[in-house]
Amino acid sequence: MKYSAGNPDTLKEKFWLALADSPFLFLELDGQSDTSVPMTAQLDKDANSAIWFFTSKGSSFAKLGKATASFAGKDHDMFARFDGMLSVETSKERFDQFWNNFVEAWYDGGKDDPDILFLRMDLGDAEIWSGELGMLNTAKMALGMNVRDEAEERHVEKVDI
Repeated sequence: MKYSAGNPDTLKEKFWLALADSPFLFLELDGQSDTSVPMTAQLDKDANSAIWFFTSKGSSFAKLGKATASFAGKDHDMFARFDGMLSVETSKERFDQFWNNFVEAWYDGGKDDPDILFLRMDLGDAEIWSGELGMLNTAKMALGMNVRDEAEERHVEKVDI
């Protein structure tokens, strides 16, 4: 794996915390930018390298396959782009684990709505950026000074998440 100057373990940990704090991202099927829509990621702190989504059987994601997600954390303190493989999740236990009133609001038939499609995204590589440049670097930017090296220390690419 190729890493930049950023600490991959630290950035991965910060990424998962930021995604848990605001689990909204843009998801699209690879090579199909017109499928890009905001989705809510369902997270399990004990699951390794997978996230889940509720969608409808008529959505473009019903095609399954390779997908890319783009994420911007609250206050723009974390950014990430990651890829993975979408497949149908058949675990009733996992479905029940993530079902809640916010999900139910999208489905007239509740848990038994025939249009529900429950997906798992098995995650691949990610590129993660920390937007936390700090007060000194913000002041440098305001003065037109170069902060490229400092920013690169808050970036990691090709990391498994």
